[in-house]
Amino acid sequence: MAFASASRRIVTNSSILQSQFSSIRLNSTLATPKLLVSGLSRLTTDKKLKEAFAPFGQLVEAKVVMDEVSGRSKGFAFVTYATLEEAEQARKKMNTRFLDGWVIFVDPAKPREERPPPEQDTQSSETGFRVNKNIGWCG
Repeated sequence: MAFASASRRIVTNSSILQSQFSSIRLNSTLATPKLLVSGLSRLTTDKKLKEAFAPFGQLVEAKVVMDEVSGRSKGFAFVTYATLEEAEQARKKMNTRFLDGWVIFVDPAKPREERPPPEQDTQSSETGFRVNKNIGWCG
């Protein structure tokens, strides 16, 4: 019973969780002026993103990552500033704020990891079928 009341208190006092969560996210330092913005609405556009982040300094780029098939936002974006100071200020002010009705999170962007090229499967039989290692036979 005590556990239930304690957990209910934690859930109802979301400002406590939010402040602890945002302080954990703000502990890492910026190495580049590029920021990752996550938690975006599917309806957020580049224009809305630029408008939200422009007051904090000179924007070099503000790009919402879009789904190629649907043409809508994938829910995250990258914002690049001219200096580290501007990026840090934007990060502190915009982290855990609302944009298009959704709470967004602003973190330092990490460099893209190199991926090996996909392996080409050259195994096929005389009948034209090939073996797909994930699901079995394909035609």
